[in-house]
Amino acid sequence: MMKKTVLFYTKENCPLCEEAKMLLELFCDDFEQRDIHDCDEWLLAYQLMIPVIVIDDEELYGGRINYPTLGEKLN
Repeated sequence: MMKKTVLFYTKENCPLCEEAKMLLELFCDDFEQRDIHDCDEWLLAYQLMIPVIVIDDEELYGGRINYPTLGEKLN
């Protein structure tokens, strides 16, 4: 089974991001966390959508970041 690439886009002082990170850590301990303020491209792409979790090339954000969906995508 191939290992999935997981990116977590976040920013400081974001309660929704903290919740999403806790959920993500239940399923995955190997992900790259990216603060959207570190890169203009990330900021433009995700500033209104964070938190965003990208699994391989599929973006999850908002209500799609939940226990059942993450479990399905990461297991």
